[in-house]
Amino acid sequence: MIKSSSSAALILFVAASAATAEDARQLDAHEHGVGQLDIAFDGNQIAMELHAPGADIVGFEYAAQSAEDRAKVDAAVASLARPLDLFAVPAAAGCSVVQASASLESEEDHDDHAEHDDHSDHDDHEEHAEDGHKDEDHAHDEGHDHDGHDDHADGEKHEGHDDHEEHAEDAGHTEFHAEYMLECAAPDQATLIEFAYFDTFPNALELEVQVITDKGATAFEVLRDAPTLDLRDMF
Repeated sequence: MIKSSSSAALILFVAASAATAEDARQLDAHEHGVGQLDIAFDGNQIAMELHAPGADIVGFEYAAQSAEDRAKVDAAVASLARPLDLFAVPAAAGCSVVQASASLESEEDHDDHAEHDDHSDHDDHEEHAEDGHKDEDHAHDEGHDHDGHDDHADGEKHEGHDDHEEHAEDAGHTEFHAEYMLECAAPDQATLIEFAYFDTFPNALELEVQVITDKGATAFEVLRDAPTLDLRDMF
């Protein structure tokens, strides 16, 4: 039952997000200090989904290497799995957590797939080049200047290498992702949400928030300096 309601709430949220896309500021996936929180009210349930850059949560975006880094990630995941400690709603709403999950995600899987494809293309290129040499007319003058060709190939190689390095650097970005489902006795009393999130994660500066209720969908910006979301107009 919970899973079904959760799916319905998330479907409602997706529809609302599309309807309000023109009003919401596009979030840069790698903009440090800025995360995104989606909230959907559906009956007696509130579905929430959080995306935050690794730098906001643990202070770095590279894959955890040291024991200290891994401990920070584990502690962050544990904190992110307690939504009411991060996003406190009024007691009058009577909310409890019925579902919560949090994890650290990276672009490595995607990059590994892309790298495999790039290697396949490279092999095809080498095979094509080899065939070309076999068919080449060896009657050309031995003194023919190949310097221009070599310079061009060298330039292409360096340019491709630079692109690869830039891509590898981008691949180092990580993001924390959390999903929550709250069951509330009176969800319409969840009119003020206090963002203790900013106290828990000192590097976080802002959350882009999109909310859907029966009255419609609205985009908000919640800042560290003003960590309260007023939803009284949403009910």
